[in-house]
Amino acid sequence: MVRTLYVGNLPWSTKREDLEEAFRAHGEVVGSRIITDRETGRSRGFGFVEVNDDDAEKMVEKMNGAEFEGRALTVNEAKPRAEE
Repeated sequence: MVRTLYVGNLPWSTKREDLEEAFRAHGEVVGSRIITDRETGRSRGFGFVEVNDDDAEKMVEKMNGAEFEGRALTVNEAKPRAEE
């Protein structure tokens, strides 16, 4: 099964591949995405990483607060999107 992790405080220059590589050191990464502004296309400073269920807790523990390109990441399990 796959779990989705929220990753905040990303540098604006972070690419999807950079994010996957950082997390791959701690387990299996299924996919990732960087959230961008609809109008400008610029990163909004956060993204999501889809990981193997067995590795999710270990990744949160290792990556939350870890330095990534000079910034301390915020990593936790993503909450389901609220229905409007």
